[in-house]
Amino acid sequence: MAKIKLTKNELKKQKDSLKMYRRYLPTLMLKKQQLQGEIRTTELRIKELREERELLDESFKKWVGVFGEKGIFTPDILSITQIKTSQGNIAGVAIPIFEGAEFKTAPYDLARTPLWLDLAVEKLKQAFLVDLETEVVEEQRRRLDHELRITTQRVNLFEKIKIPETRGNIKKIGVYLGDQQTSAVVRGKIAKRGLARAAAQGGGR
Repeated sequence: MAKIKLTKNELKKQKDSLKMYRRYLPTLMLKKQQLQGEIRTTELRIKELREERELLDESFKKWVGVFGEKGIFTPDILSITQIKTSQGNIAGVAIPIFEGAEFKTAPYDLARTPLWLDLAVEKLKQAFLVDLETEVVEEQRRRLDHELRITTQRVNLFEKIKIPETRGNIKKIGVYLGDQQTSAVVRGKIAKRGLARAAAQGGGR
């Protein structure tokens, strides 16, 4: 802890600091609560998306046999051409928001390919969209987690260190200045009695 000056100016400075800490602490605590709530929201969304992906995986199992038909369903039949995101703001934190994606389907002969191929492509799009949104929401959670750690550190700094330390400084300076004032009064009385005694002795001559 830095050494403080035991002066009236320092006392005012410490009181101003305490006022500032008390003013900002509720705001920080509110931000902390808001971030915790938003993190829970992202966690719930991630859980929903993972459950949705599991259902899609289950439905894909029904297609495993036909996927194996030679040359019909190939990995390059569907590709992502653009991931659409926008910027949002939660409790002062910039976060990405998933807006969707654009896909490119490789051309295939409708007359020579089975009808299930169109449905398989749509199912694959759904799976891609779920995976992409999951990545974006996980990035949201990472950013919110980071901000929550910083905010929690600040709350703890103000609540457990700065406010108690400043209160201690104010008390220390107050006691010192009080002692100084008492000493000055005592010295003044002694000096006054000394002067009175000297005057009395001088008048008796």
